[in-house]
Amino acid sequence: MSRAVMHETFGGPEVLELREVPEPHAGAGEVRVRVSAVGLNPMDWILTSMPEVAKQFGITLPSGFGTDFAGTVDEVGQGVSDFTVGDRVHGSATGRAAADFVVVDPSGADTLRRTPAEIGDQVACTLAVAGMTASAALAAADVKAGDTVLVGGAAAGVGVFAVQLAKLAGARVIGTASEGTFGFLRQFGAEPVAYGPGLEARVREVAPDGVSAATDLFGTETAEAALALGVPAERISTVAAGPNPPGGVRPTGGMNARPEDLKRITDAIVAGDITVPIAATFPVEQIREAVRLQAGRHVHGKIVVNL
Repeated sequence: MSRAVMHETFGGPEVLELREVPEPHAGAGEVRVRVSAVGLNPMDWILTSMPEVAKQFGITLPSGFGTDFAGTVDEVGQGVSDFTVGDRVHGSATGRAAADFVVVDPSGADTLRRTPAEIGDQVACTLAVAGMTASAALAAADVKAGDTVLVGGAAAGVGVFAVQLAKLAGARVIGTASEGTFGFLRQFGAEPVAYGPGLEARVREVAPDGVSAATDLFGTETAEAALALGVPAERISTVAAGPNPPGGVRPTGGMNARPEDLKRITDAIVAGDITVPIAATFPVEQIREAVRLQAGRHVHGKIVVNL
């Protein structure tokens, strides 16, 4: 037997339970990973609490929990040649990651990459969803050198990647956040502005020469402000506004990232060009407390659950 975080009904963190489950094993084409750490994302509690969204991802009850993980390969199925027992790896497995063991299909919907020796598992487990989502969001807005880009939700888990990736691309970054996070954002080279009513005016004050691109990582407020600022809809992206965001701006997500984007991020971390802030860590026995903190949407950086 092994442990896994499970839920038998949809709801808030209270539905999550750490249970004894039969130990899974790798089949043909699969890899089993002994998980050491799981990075939480908004999508994790959304999939737990919203059955209509869970259905879109093929999740049925009872279900596991969590997506991003890091650990060590301890079983390799027949036909797998890219990984061997003992490899340190990180990746994503939707609705299954928070467990002692996760079985993944590297050639299917799951993501699995080797973890560079210079990156610890607590950082590696935060990369797949947040890093790939940030990459896709910037690509959809065609962010490049010389741009002034407005990033909505810049202090959250995806935002800290988006800010740093945009800076690496040579862009000036203005990030929306609460005033309490302004110092935190400045660490990463962003110029913070407060979100909420009057955002458009505050951005005009900070960037009188205009904004050329924008990405909204939280809802639609930043996208709407960017449209009002004259940013073309094709240079505005959203990741949390549904398939039909306002004004014809571009919806996107981690599934639209390029396969090489995750390696680009790990290379930048190794080089010291990207820093991953860990806001809090919890043992898996405190999974409910970890999810409550993450779902509050006021965390500056990433939350990690250790197994």
